[in-house]
Amino acid sequence: MNVSNQDTRWGILRHLRESGQSSAQELGKALGMSPVSIHYHLNVLQREGLVETQPVRRSIGRPHYAYSLRESARELFPQSYHRLADRLISDLKSRLSEHEITDLFARIAREIAAEHAAALEGKTLGQKLDALVGLLGEEGFLARIDQAGGQLRLTQYGCPYYYVAERHPEVCELDINLISTALRAPVEREACVLQGNDVCTFLVKTELHTMKE
Repeated sequence: MNVSNQDTRWGILRHLRESGQSSAQELGKALGMSPVSIHYHLNVLQREGLVETQPVRRSIGRPHYAYSLRESARELFPQSYHRLADRLISDLKSRLSEHEITDLFARIAREIAAEHAAALEGKTLGQKLDALVGLLGEEGFLARIDQAGGQLRLTQYGCPYYYVAERHPEVCELDINLISTALRAPVEREACVLQGNDVCTFLVKTELHTMKE
């Protein structure tokens, strides 16, 4: 995509974010574009899964179509979730004891694992590991499983909680509890980005022969 097209489509996305929804005619007028040009760019954005359309019926005549952002497009705009999370955790820490905070993150991990219990139930360890990588992906982690001296090592890349974890290391208990709860096996943290490592790694304390049981 050339810069001009990129700027045009970004302008469409910005306008839809501000308006909530707009017709092609409204978009063309707001951005100074011809009907042919605006429809071309809207079609591209639809193919990319960033924009959706729905018919809006009028009292007279044929319905027109309104365009709006899909969730994937909203995620392209700057977010402040990490700042809100930082403030919420700071407030919780001012009200709760250290033990209660630890219990809180353990409970959150159990709840996340419970949401995926059906996908893990009755599975071999190997199948659980595959499901766990997908589960972690849904939570924002890029993960990989390797064998390490008769044990299993799980490596996480690009921690989605890094901003918050820098200020509240307790957050790191969430992923280790999630891994342990999902696999029903002891887990040891081997490396952590907060300690200067490039990635976070965990050793799953189970023998490899149990992967096919």
